[in-house]
Amino acid sequence: MAKPLARARRAVAEVHDEVREALGKKHTPKQVAYSFALGVFITALPTLGTGVLAFFVIAYLFESISKVSLFASVIVLNPVVKWGVYGTSFWVGSSILGPVEGATPADVSLSAAPDIVARLLVGNVLLAVVFTAVAYVGAYRLTVEYRRRQGDIGLLERSYERLFGHPEE
Repeated sequence: MAKPLARARRAVAEVHDEVREALGKKHTPKQVAYSFALGVFITALPTLGTGVLAFFVIAYLFESISKVSLFASVIVLNPVVKWGVYGTSFWVGSSILGPVEGATPADVSLSAAPDIVARLLVGNVLLAVVFTAVAYVGAYRLTVEYRRRQGDIGLLERSYERLFGHPEE
């Protein structure tokens, strides 16, 4: 029992260190925010799994990208949440392009009729743009506040330390 707990603590400490590095001085707040927002944009689109491949290519090609911030976007728009995004995308697309006669939420997929796919994609791109703007502002503010406090992220960090102990232990 002690070995799995020790491994879990090490894994959490590594994630903690990565988050500190992502919010630290290696990248500017704009780069951190841009990286996270780009990840949210890609993740919001119906990429059918190719989004992760795009992440690796982008992370490899651009040194200014904060890799941790880019990949953290998957946490926000994970596969469970994406189904809600697709339903909302279809609703938004139908609001703009008009309803599809006889279509139900169960019909929403990329293999559906062209009228349904068009509404899904229009709505999805619009939602992705909105999510991207919100993600940029949120990540930028979080990074600036983190740096203003000189690395002490307050409640989140204290909660981490209560659960797992100090990372250096």
